[in-house]
Amino acid sequence: MAVKNNIDVIIGGKVLTLSGYESEAYLQQIGSYINHKLSEITKTEGFNHLSYDIQNMFIQLNIADDYFKAKQQVENLEEDLQAKEKEIYDFKHDLINEKLKFEEALKEQENLKKEISDLQKKIFKLQARLREKSEEVENEFEEL
Repeated sequence: MAVKNNIDVIIGGKVLTLSGYESEAYLQQIGSYINHKLSEITKTEGFNHLSYDIQNMFIQLNIADDYFKAKQQVENLEEDLQAKEKEIYDFKHDLINEKLKFEEALKEQENLKKEISDLQKKIFKLQARLREKSEEVENEFEEL
C-alpha cells in the first residue's frame, strides 16, 4: 500500500501542510502552482479591494479556467492522436495492398518471362524446321 506523504509548503505567505499518497515532489508542485496563481491574481488591479469571499471566488475561477483549458488541450491532443493513428492504419493498409500488387506483378513478370522463353524456343524450332524444308525444297529442285 502507498505511503501517505506530508509536506510543508508556503502558500500566500503561510505555511501549510499538504498530505497525500502522491510523491512529495508532486505535492510541492501543487503548492508552488497555487502560490504562483495567488501571486499572479493579487497583482490584478482592484483585487485587494474585494471582499475575502470574492477574492477566493476569483482565485477558484482562475484555477478552474486553467483546469478546463488544460482539459480541452488534452482532448484536442487525444483527437489529433486518434486521427494520426487512423492515418497510420490507413497507410499500413495501403502499404499492404501495394505489396500484394507488387508481388502479383512479380509473378506476372515471371510468367511472361517463361512465356517469352517458350516462344523463343518455339521460334527457334520453327526456324530450324523452315531451314530443313527450305533445304528439302532446294534439293528437290536440284534433282529436277
